[in-house]
Amino acid sequence: MSIVLDMREEGRSMSTNTIRFEDGDAYDRSMGAWSHLAGGAFLDWLAPLPGLRWVDVGCGSGVFTELLAQRCAPAELCGVDPSAVLLAHARGKAGDARLRYRHGDAMALPLENACVDVAVMALVIFFVPDAARCVAEMARVVRPGGLVATYAWDFHGGGFPFEPIHAELRRLGLKPPLPPGIDVSRHEALSRLWAEAGLERIEDCRITVERSFADFDRFWVDTSASTSLHAALASLPAADLERVRAALRERLPTGADGRVAYRATANAIRGRTRQ
Repeated sequence: MSIVLDMREEGRSMSTNTIRFEDGDAYDRSMGAWSHLAGGAFLDWLAPLPGLRWVDVGCGSGVFTELLAQRCAPAELCGVDPSAVLLAHARGKAGDARLRYRHGDAMALPLENACVDVAVMALVIFFVPDAARCVAEMARVVRPGGLVATYAWDFHGGGFPFEPIHAELRRLGLKPPLPPGIDVSRHEALSRLWAEAGLERIEDCRITVERSFADFDRFWVDTSASTSLHAALASLPAADLERVRAALRERLPTGADGRVAYRATANAIRGRTRQ
């Protein structure tokens, strides 16, 4: 299925356009599963050495942080997030002595200069009010020659995992809730941010992942559990909600066994601090 996201399209706003993540379980079922898939591909691309000190900026419910702990054998790993609710959820799942979570702002990290080997941010940079300041902070806490990297859903390329539902909402003349900084997810925007932060040896790549659901009902339950989508869909009249469901049931790729599977894409970038 070819998915195209045209951000120029005008439309009525949904009842809420503020995206907040305060339900860790809902996040893990909806975006968390996509994050795990894309995060695995991202870490494969980074191919880090074991025994490094890491910070995961904007760790949320800890989905990517836990994956990092499992895959990369870190010596130390700190997750930083501004949401006390999601941090509590992450701490409740943590069972690794190397892993700690701290309350903090991506634009003012609660860490000393050059205290980690790698700073990463997973699917968060488009939520940060000042992305340039955030990247500068990530570079500040990384030792000379260390790694700063992120990946972000390719909104303008139609790669956002919730794009199938967003497309149906737009067909109803509605403007789906989106993160405020989606323009930063473009390859050229990320490259500019990394260069302006003084990072060197900058490289980028495109990550494509596929998620499979047992059937349409499982797709709908898991995907609509997203905080932003749940609020948007709940605001629809019953007839419009049924139109969205019917259109998705018809358009989503479905196998002979009833499984629903489709792809999402993200743009990734990495660079090294100066030695």
